[in-house]
Amino acid sequence: TAVHLPIKEPKEWLDRVPAAVTGDVARQYAACVMHLDDSVGRIVAALEKSGKRDNTLIVFTSDNGGSTAENAGQTYPPDDYAKGNLPGNNTPLRGEKAGLYEGGIRVCSIANWPGKLKAGKVASPLSVADWMPTFCALAGFKADKDLKWDGKNIWPVLAGEATAESRLLYWAGPGFKQQAVRDGDWKFIVTKGDKGKAAREELFDLATDPNETTDLAGRMTDKVAALKKKLADVSMADRDSMAE
Repeated sequence: TAVHLPIKEPKEWLDRVPAAVTGDVARQYAACVMHLDDSVGRIVAALEKSGKRDNTLIVFTSDNGGSTAENAGQTYPPDDYAKGNLPGNNTPLRGEKAGLYEGGIRVCSIANWPGKLKAGKVASPLSVADWMPTFCALAGFKADKDLKWDGKNIWPVLAGEATAESRLLYWAGPGFKQQAVRDGDWKFIVTKGDKGKAAREELFDLATDPNETTDLAGRMTDKVAALKKKLADVSMADRDSMAE
């Protein structure tokens, strides 16, 4: 289940949206979120009815931050979609979906497993790529070859048995127009230049500037050089699992 543009909800869901929510796209978006919430509730209810709730790990997450893209685009077949921009809001984080600023890539995740996970919070940065190796480890799956997964089994971290180890996190935006790495609290972003223009390099200290308001690249050239090297090294593995 997901909220994805273009959005167009049935009247029964639009009628449930509070009157305080105004604007065609905003009301459609609110109805879509309510519909999604209801669908998750149905899944939980089905697990409880079947007696499998206590043996099921539920993960609720997102693959990107909110979007303000035009809802009535023609990427999908025309269907009289409400015209206007989606009301995605990642404030105070900078950026949105499809970009590599924190507003585009930093999302919350909820993991719930009665009797297995205690209530708590994990503040260490993890990656959505970690879920596959985590699920496989919990299921007892062992591959007979290197599947070249980018993620790691994070169950010990979620279960409070270990702290997240220091690691390099890497992202590539649509079409590889942007690439970024995070090493500790340092984040380095490269945006390719258009039509022969030089690439833009940005450096942020997320510990003191989580909203990425101050680019330190011009002042910390050594740090830029180090992270640029790490970015080049990690990006060499792009699409490596598709090579065979």
